[in-house]
Amino acid sequence: MTAPGRRSSTFTRLLRHGFTDLSGAERLLDLDVLAAVRGDSVLLDALGATADPDLALRGLVRLAEAQPDGPRELLATLLGAKPLRDRLLGVLGTSEALGDHLARHPDDWRALATYESADLHPGVEEFERGLAEASDPVALRVAYRRCLLAIAARDMCGTTGVAEAAAELADLATATLRAALALARTAAPEDAALCRLAVIAMGKCGGHELNYVSDVDVIFVGEPADGADETKALQAATRLASHLMRICSETTVEGTIWPVDANLRPEGRNGPLVRTLSSHLAYYERWAKTWEFQALLKARAVAGDPELGAAYIDAVSPLVWHAADRENFVPDVQKMRRRVIDNIPVTEVDRELKLGPGGLRDVEFAVQLLQLVHGRSDATLHSGTTLDALAALAAGGYVGRFDAVQLAEAYRFLRTLEHRIQLFRLRRTHLVPEDDTDLRRLGRSMGLRTEPVTALNREWRKHASVVRRLHEKLFYRPLLDAVAQLAPGESRLSAKAAGQRLEALGYADPAAALRHLEALSSGVSRKAAIQRTLLPVLLGWFADSADPDAGLLNFRKVSDALGKTPWYLRLLRDEGAAAENLARVLSAGRLAPDLLLRAPEAVAILGAPEGLEPRSRGHLEPEVLAAVGRADGAEQAVAVARAVRRRELFRTAAADLIGSYGSGTGPEATTPGPGHPVPGHPDPAGPADPGALVDRVGQAVTDLTAATIAGALRAVVREQWGDTLPTRFVIIGMGRFGGHELGYGSDADVLFVHEPREGVDEQEAGRAANAVVSELRRLLQLPTADPPLLIDADLRPEGRSGPLVRTLKSYAAYYRRWSLGWESQALLRAEPMAGDPDLGRRFTELADPLRYPAGGLDEPAVREIRRLKARMERERLPRGADPTLHTKLGRGGLSDVEWTVQLLQLRHGYELPELRTTRTRRALAAAREAGLIGEHEARTLDEAWVLATRVRNGVMLVRGRAGDTFPSDARELAAVARYLGHGPGHAGELVDEYRRTTRRARAVVEELFYGG
Repeated sequence: MTAPGRRSSTFTRLLRHGFTDLSGAERLLDLDVLAAVRGDSVLLDALGATADPDLALRGLVRLAEAQPDGPRELLATLLGAKPLRDRLLGVLGTSEALGDHLARHPDDWRALATYESADLHPGVEEFERGLAEASDPVALRVAYRRCLLAIAARDMCGTTGVAEAAAELADLATATLRAALALARTAAPEDAALCRLAVIAMGKCGGHELNYVSDVDVIFVGEPADGADETKALQAATRLASHLMRICSETTVEGTIWPVDANLRPEGRNGPLVRTLSSHLAYYERWAKTWEFQALLKARAVAGDPELGAAYIDAVSPLVWHAADRENFVPDVQKMRRRVIDNIPVTEVDRELKLGPGGLRDVEFAVQLLQLVHGRSDATLHSGTTLDALAALAAGGYVGRFDAVQLAEAYRFLRTLEHRIQLFRLRRTHLVPEDDTDLRRLGRSMGLRTEPVTALNREWRKHASVVRRLHEKLFYRPLLDAVAQLAPGESRLSAKAAGQRLEALGYADPAAALRHLEALSSGVSRKAAIQRTLLPVLLGWFADSADPDAGLLNFRKVSDALGKTPWYLRLLRDEGAAAENLARVLSAGRLAPDLLLRAPEAVAILGAPEGLEPRSRGHLEPEVLAAVGRADGAEQAVAVARAVRRRELFRTAAADLIGSYGSGTGPEATTPGPGHPVPGHPDPAGPADPGALVDRVGQAVTDLTAATIAGALRAVVREQWGDTLPTRFVIIGMGRFGGHELGYGSDADVLFVHEPREGVDEQEAGRAANAVVSELRRLLQLPTADPPLLIDADLRPEGRSGPLVRTLKSYAAYYRRWSLGWESQALLRAEPMAGDPDLGRRFTELADPLRYPAGGLDEPAVREIRRLKARMERERLPRGADPTLHTKLGRGGLSDVEWTVQLLQLRHGYELPELRTTRTRRALAAAREAGLIGEHEARTLDEAWVLATRVRNGVMLVRGRAGDTFPSDARELAAVARYLGHGPGHAGELVDEYRRTTRRARAVVEELFYGG
C-alpha cells in the first residue's frame, strides 16, 4: 500500500504531466509489466506530451501485456529511441482504435521503428509494398491498419502536416483499391480475362485529400478485352467491381477498411455499376447535371487498366472545364450548397464541422466554383486538391492573397480537427463532440495545452467565422456569375477575342479600345492578371451604356491613377457589386467620372455596404468643420471643404446613376447566401420610384451645399476675427436651396442676415458682416475643376440694387413697408442653412406672416402673381428655345408646377399648417390631402415636376455642365435617356414622354393657376 505522503507526491507529479485519472494512472504505473520503466522520468514526460496521457498509458500497458516474448524489447526500444517514443505514444494518446489494433497485433509497433526517407514520406509504391503480402480480405485489413498506424504516427508527432497526411491517406487508398482489385481478379480469373476495368477515384480520394475515415468515392469504367463480347465483358467487369467493393467494405473480425461508394456514377444508384467510356460520355453530354461536372473536377484514375483510366480522364476533362458555360451554372451551384445546409438536423448544425456554415464544405464549394468559372481559360487552376487550387487562384489574381492565406489557414485547422476527431475511434464523423473529456483531448492534440477546451472552442469559432465570411464573399460574388455568362473563350482576355468582342458590343473606336485593353492587361504582374479577369465582364457593362468607349477610357484613367494602390483591383474583384457599379458610373456621362478622377480613392465608396447611402447634414457638417479647423488659412480651409464636397457629390451621383439602372444593381440582382446579404450591394435608390430618386438627390446636394457653406463661413470668421464675429450672422437658403431641391448644377440662392452683438456699434457690425459676405463669395468662387458652387443673393430686398447683407431689423422694416408679392412668394422657400441658429429662427418668424398671410391673398394679389408669371414666360425663355422642351420655363415645366403650388400655399397656408413647407412635392401632397387639388391633377403635376428635375439632373450628369434643355448631340441625348430608363435606341421615346407629360401638366396649370 502506497504511503499517503508518497501518494500525494505522485499525484502532484501526474497532475503536472496532464493526467486526469490519478488513481488509475498510479495503479497502471505500478503494474509489473512496466517494472522496467517504473519511475523513469523520460517515459512520464513522453506520456505527458500526448493528447491524453491516461489513454496513452492504458494503450501502452495493453501493448506491453500483449508482447508474446514479454515487454522488455518494447520498453527498452521505447526508452532508447525518441522518434519511436514520440510516434507510438502520440498514437496511443490520440486513438483508442489504433491502440486496440496494436493490442491485437502486438508486433505492429515495429512499423514505427524505421526512419528511412521512404518511411517518412511514403507514396503509392511504398504502400503497395506494405500491402503486398495480404492474400485475403482479412489480411488486407490488418496490413491497411498497419500502414494507417504509420500515417497517424507521423501526423501526431508533426513529421507531416495535415495536407501531407491527407495525401498519404489518398495514396494508401489507391494502393488498397489496387490490392482489392488484384484479390478480385485472382478469385475470378475468367472475368479478368474478359474485360478491361479502370477505377476512377472521386471526391477526397481523387483530390489527394482523404480523411482517416471516409467513404472512398469511385467510378468504374469497363471495356471488352480483345475479341470479347461487350455485354459479357461488362457483366464480368461488374462482378469484379462488386467484389472489389465487398473486399473493402465488408466487416470482418478485423473490422472494415472503408465503404467504397459508386453513387457518383451516371444515374447514381439506378445506373449500371460499370459503363463503357462511350456510354459515360454520352450520358455526360446529354443528361448530366451541374453537380456531376463539379464532382468530376476531382476525378483521378487510380487502379485497373491505366490506359483506359487515362482515356477516361482525357475525355471528361474538357466537359468539366466547360461546365460553367451551362445556363444558370453559378446559381445552380449556389443553390446546391444552400440545400446541403438546409438538410443538416437543427440539433447538429452548430457542431457540424464539414457541412455546416463556416465548415469545410464552404471552403471547398467556394474554391471549386471559382475553379470551374475561371478554369475554362486558365489551366493552372485544374487541380483537384483544395489547397493547391486555392494557391493557384491566389497566384492568378482570382482571390486576394490575404484572403487565400486566411482561408487556407482555416481549412488546415478544420481538417486537422476533423482528423483528430476521427482518429479516436476510427469512425466516420464530422461532429465536434460536446463532452469536455473529448474536447480536452482534441484541444491538446491540436497543440492547445493551456485551457484546451476553452482554447479549442475559441479557435474553432474564429476559423469558422473566417470561412463563413470569405465563403459569402467569394461564393456569392456577383462578378462570378457575370464571368460565367461570357461566351467560351471570352473569360480570359486575348487580343483576338477582345477585338471581336469590341466590334460585337458596338464600340465606336475598337482600335483605341484595344490600346486601352493592352495597356491595362499586358504583362505578367498580378495587377495585369486581375485586369484580365475583370475586363471581359466590364466590356459588357460598358457596352450597356450610351458611350462604352468613354466608359473604357475612364476606367483606364482611374486604373492608372490607382495603379499602385493595392486595394483597388481587389475591391473590384471581391466586394459585392463594386465592379458593376464602377462600370455604370464611368460610362454614364462626364460629371461622376470627372469627380472620381479628381479623387480616385472615392472608388471605395462603390464597394462598402453603406457606400451609396448619402450622408446627412448631421454627419457632413461636423466633418467639414473639423477639417476647416485643422487647415492653415481660409483658402486651404475652403479647399478641404471642397474636397469633402467632391467626394460626397460623387457618392450622390454614383447612387443616382446606379439606382437609375434599376435591374442589376440592387440586392435582388444577385443570390445572397442563406440569411446573409451580399456585402457591398446596397439598394442605392431606396424606394424604386423616380420621385424617391429626385428627393434623394435634392436632399443630398442641399445638405452638402449647406455643410460646405458652413465650413467656408467658419473659415472666414476664424481667419479675421478668431472665434467670435462682432455681429450675429446667418445665411438663409432660398429657392431650390431652401426647398431642399438642389440639382447637381444648381446655384445656391441665399439671403445674408446679421444682428450686432450687445455693445457693438452698428456700423462696425455692418462692416464685419459685409466683409464676411465678400470674403465668403470670393473663397467659394476661387478657380477649381469641381462643379461650381455659386451663391446668388438676387432674391434679397431691392434685388441687385440692394445691400448684400442687412440686419434683421432692416429686413423687418423693408418687408413691412416695401415688400412686393413676389418677395412673399420667394420667402415660401426661406430656411436657415448656416450661421447663428437663433437668428435664423427669428428670421423665419419674421417671414411667416408674409408667406402665409392671414386671410390668404385677395384677388388683386392673385392677378399680380399671374401677371408676373405670364411676363416671365414671355421674357425669360431663351431666344430660339423650344417651349415644349425647356425644363425650367417651358410648358408644364418646373416653373409652372412650382408657381401653382406656391399660389396654393400663399392662399391657404395660414389656415392649413400642413402647407407650411419649403418643399414643392411635400406641399403638393398636403394640398391634395386637404382637397385643394384633385388626386389626378396632383399626380399629373408631380410627375411633370419629377420628370423635369430628372432631365436637368441627367443633363448635368451626362454633359458635366448645367442645362435646362435636352442635349442636341445624339450620344448625349441617348445617355440622358438611359439615365431615365430608356434603353438603347429609344431616346426619342424620352422626348415624346416629356412632351406628353408636360402637356398634361400645363392643362392642370391653366385650370388651377390661371383660372381656366
